[in-house]
Amino acid sequence: PIHNMLKTMCMFAAWVHGDPRKVIYPTDSYGQFCGQKDTPNENKTILFYFNILKCASPVVLINLQCPTTQLCVSKCPDRFVTYIDVQASYRYKPDQWNYFKQFCKPGFNSPLLKRCFPDFSTKNGVLTVANQTTFKDGRGKTRNVTDLREAKESHTCFPCVSVSCLSSGLFIAMIVSLLFLVLLRFTAGVLFWIFIFGVIGIIGYGIWHCYWEYDHLKGIPGSDLTVYDIGFQTDFRVYLQLRQTWLAFMVILCGAEVIIILMLIFLRNRIRIAIALLQEGSRAIGYIMSTLFYPIVTFILIAVCISYWAVTAVFLATSGEPVYKVMANQTLCKYANLTCDPETFNTTNVTKLCPGAQCTFAFYGGESLYHKYIFIFQLANAFVFLWLVNFAIALGQCTLAGAFASYYWASRKPADIPLWPLFSSFGRAIRYHTGSLAFGALILAIVQLIRVILEYLDHKLKGTQNSFTRFLLCCLKCCFWCLEKFLKFINRNAYIMIAIYGKNFCTSAKEAFFLLMRNVVRVAVLDKVTDFLLFLGKILVAGGVGVLAFFFFTQKIPVIAQEAPTLNYYWVPLLTVIIGSYLVAHGFFSVYAMCVDTLFLCFCEDLERNDGSTAKPYFMSASLHRILGKKELSPKKAVG
Repeated sequence: PIHNMLKTMCMFAAWVHGDPRKVIYPTDSYGQFCGQKDTPNENKTILFYFNILKCASPVVLINLQCPTTQLCVSKCPDRFVTYIDVQASYRYKPDQWNYFKQFCKPGFNSPLLKRCFPDFSTKNGVLTVANQTTFKDGRGKTRNVTDLREAKESHTCFPCVSVSCLSSGLFIAMIVSLLFLVLLRFTAGVLFWIFIFGVIGIIGYGIWHCYWEYDHLKGIPGSDLTVYDIGFQTDFRVYLQLRQTWLAFMVILCGAEVIIILMLIFLRNRIRIAIALLQEGSRAIGYIMSTLFYPIVTFILIAVCISYWAVTAVFLATSGEPVYKVMANQTLCKYANLTCDPETFNTTNVTKLCPGAQCTFAFYGGESLYHKYIFIFQLANAFVFLWLVNFAIALGQCTLAGAFASYYWASRKPADIPLWPLFSSFGRAIRYHTGSLAFGALILAIVQLIRVILEYLDHKLKGTQNSFTRFLLCCLKCCFWCLEKFLKFINRNAYIMIAIYGKNFCTSAKEAFFLLMRNVVRVAVLDKVTDFLLFLGKILVAGGVGVLAFFFFTQKIPVIAQEAPTLNYYWVPLLTVIIGSYLVAHGFFSVYAMCVDTLFLCFCEDLERNDGSTAKPYFMSASLHRILGKKELSPKKAVG
């Protein structure tokens, strides 16, 4: 198959030319690994920044390199002293100078991600480094140690939180999702109303908390400033000290609360119908309980795909020779950021025209034919990744559809349901439908790759003044977004028809599309309202785990307050837990969504193929016919 050929080609090229040590080990300004054996840096495993203040510059995000000299050291400094102090006292304090020669700049204490960063501590609510709150920057200015914290956060992106804390949050989300799905088997109607009012309650708590913060900041100096007044800030916490921020959050939550309440009022009858349909799905899942655990299989398959993509991408990104660039202290130096050769750099005119300029390591690359096409290899790797992920999702959808179809088309439920419906359906999908599933995944992956390319072009052309180009890109992005949504809808229903009849992808997609068009009114009721109810369930799980994580990270749970990490910036791990919890909940609730879609298509087929007579009895239950049918079935005509 084509995807196997692409996968093999990308992996071969990456593994032959790549070197993951370039990612694992820090690299100094001379392109040498810190801690590599048989090198002068063998015992120097930590990277030290000559002037960490420069790491707070936006240049770091553009060039992916901190514009300052970086040295490999055996350990981080444990003294707070500046070059200015040492220069003034080195004659009568030789020990201090001998110690300082190893680092040449302010002392730091704790290594983070194999880098030396300031060892911050809070004393009486004031941020300090080695009991110091200020230091001289060598340019006649006295700087606050908060500038060092900004440099650290800029270079590390977000604080290093224990992986176990994040994993625990996702594990809780998985347990809660499974618990809800099991309870839905017995109390579907009650639980969905709990979902609805639970989401309303969580949003209500958010509104109250925003109002409390808004009122609490009243009278505090600087809290009445606007976002426009302070401009763009790299530290998100600055915005949380403004009353305007909490007012905006409160308005957004109030709007969401009003929208949900209005939808409940005007769609109450359709919501009752959707809940009744989900109750029928609960009965189907109750007879095939193994389907509740199939999302774990999908998670594993997608995790394997992500691992393959990540490993290959790392090998591709590191398959090159060290590239050196001119690092100049002067902003007007025309040679800044140009490539250079460290061996001949001192013989050029660059050092004369730009005093203090250095030729330092920037990244790994090259000028060979292979290196010029690394971006194409990365695109191919991304395409294979999208293809494999879509295939894993398609396999799960077809497997679940086959299992639920075996429930629907059983004449006597549950007596005629196969012994192992889920495993039987999985075997059929692997043995007979691999080509159809791969073809459907291929179409979707192509559209998704085009969307990725459009986003890349949009990012590259953001600075352009051509209005027509921006308008064209915006239209293309919108069109392909709609196309992707449409293809996902078609693919999903095509996989259901494949599971029922075993036909090829194109035939199944055509039959599913026209079947849905003949029942378009029922589709409107089913597709939107049930999706809305399941969405509320996901929000309830993610919101509940998010509230728990908020109390945990802010150390407001007395029982486990000692276990919580001390964070200056807890919003990044909190958002990570919330988004991860939503994705976990989405994976498990997708079982219900697939069950409802399969039962609905089977129901439409049943109505067209049978008429409820003795010769052609309905396979649906009388309760399902009352939910979606046009007329009441007599007990003799209803089966099951």
